[in-house]
Amino acid sequence: MDATNRGRVRVERTAKRVRTYLGGRVVADTTSALLVWEVPYYPAYYIPLEDVDESALKATGATKHSPSRGDAVLYTVTSGTGEAADAALVYPDSPLEQIRGHVRFEWDAMDAWFEEDEQVYFHPRDPYTRVDILPSSRHVRVEVDGVTVADSRSPRILFETNLPARYYLPKTDVRLDLLEHTGTVTHCPYKGTAEYWKVNGKEDLAWSYPTPLPESERVAGLVAFYNEKLDIYLDGELLERPKTKFS
Repeated sequence: MDATNRGRVRVERTAKRVRTYLGGRVVADTTSALLVWEVPYYPAYYIPLEDVDESALKATGATKHSPSRGDAVLYTVTSGTGEAADAALVYPDSPLEQIRGHVRFEWDAMDAWFEEDEQVYFHPRDPYTRVDILPSSRHVRVEVDGVTVADSRSPRILFETNLPARYYLPKTDVRLDLLEHTGTVTHCPYKGTAEYWKVNGKEDLAWSYPTPLPESERVAGLVAFYNEKLDIYLDGELLERPKTKFS
């Protein structure tokens, strides 16, 4: 990969074919996308203008400033039956020379994104993020306000780059009577779509992937709890609550 850094922004090329749709039509289709880390957690896609349906872009006259990327010209995206206001950004005079002549689409404003022929949710996959799911015989006990809500000796431990280990437990080892299903749904480009539960009345402390993506099938139907928000005992030892963006 050809990488460039400016401040906290990192730019790399990717060989993946990237497509995005709006209103049932392809708005962009490229094999020359850039990965741009605007935030530390994951990258955004920047797509060459020549690989974008420019007839779908209408300048709004508005601009948006970024300290690292410069001034962006905003475009409304109109395609098929869809319209997304201010959903495309172009940095014609960016101090980051690599992103000039590229379009950055607001991820959530588009109907769908594909890497090759697989749909991707939430954000592009980070090539430096790894997910390992390992079976274990370690003893995991979960407490909320002094009440044991899960107790298992057959967890699957999920190790994900830059996140604390997550302990996925069989539902038969969880006090399901203390869990109340909520309407919260999140998408992960590595694991899939998660559903959530409140525990002892506290919102969204537990989650599960009923039908995870193939690479994360080992956690299918298992329940995990936020280490940051409750007490987890591992082999009888209380774990320190980590400080993360989920705290």
